[in-house]
Amino acid sequence: MSVLYFLESLRTPFWDGFFSLITLFGEETLFMAIGLIVFWCFDKHEGYYLLCIGFLGTVLNQFLKMFFRIPRPWIKDPSFTIVESAKDAATGYSFPSGHTQTSVGMFAGIARWNRPRLLRAVMIALCILVPLSRMYLGVHTPMDVGVSVLLALLFVLVGYPLFQRAKHDPRLMYGILLSLTAVMVAYLCFICFYPFPDSVYLEENIHNLQEAQKNGFTLMGCILGILPVYTVDLKWSRFETHAVWWAQILKALVGIALVLATKELLKAPLNAILPADSWARLVRYFAIVIVGGVLWPLTFGFFAKLGRRRA
Repeated sequence: MSVLYFLESLRTPFWDGFFSLITLFGEETLFMAIGLIVFWCFDKHEGYYLLCIGFLGTVLNQFLKMFFRIPRPWIKDPSFTIVESAKDAATGYSFPSGHTQTSVGMFAGIARWNRPRLLRAVMIALCILVPLSRMYLGVHTPMDVGVSVLLALLFVLVGYPLFQRAKHDPRLMYGILLSLTAVMVAYLCFICFYPFPDSVYLEENIHNLQEAQKNGFTLMGCILGILPVYTVDLKWSRFETHAVWWAQILKALVGIALVLATKELLKAPLNAILPADSWARLVRYFAIVIVGGVLWPLTFGFFAKLGRRRA
């Protein structure tokens, strides 16, 4: 807590605003948007790499949160204050940091896959600033962010050679995806059937358990969706990512809007049809991945033709 108290003493309105902005780079929505844009517009193999290590990191992060059940800093020490604007997004247990896991996995993965020095410098800077923002805002301790950084870097470094080989070896790619699915099934069994001690079911902790279960079914839907996306592309669509720069921007903006619309429009019907919210979330996020990974790439031939000179 001494580090957090030191950072608390440095707070000013300017730095509060700055780090509140920086911490958004660890949000789930931005992770999905960047992963899809890389998948659509730059390199689909890099997209698989970033999304898969992100999903794996999130699964392990959620497991550790529920296994250790360490409360947030301001709960452990009521005399400690946080930046209030950060409190709404600081849900669940404290250890390890989900924002740090997501951001370092994403940005370190981009830096590992790509060679341009400026891009790597920006990505490394974000890998430092997002974890720092979590401590400055007072929502995580150094141990929370430190463990998340180490886990994210481990997945980035171990995953890179595997996904490089998987570009030319579909059997390896299927092995990776099936292994990721097995890990997700194991997590769901843990979060749904593990006999948590009575302390978990105190009123202030019930929400954390429910959030963990909700996140588990969300991740399961995403992971199950990647398998048909990869199969359709491998066997049939084989879409290309290239296009002129303004067509890429248009492709990304319309694609993100389509994915977000799918997310919102399916929510009410699925909740009405399916008996439990958890299964509705699984089906909804599976459908979101299918829309973004199978249906939207069918339009990429059109975008590739935009801007070409006529013969």
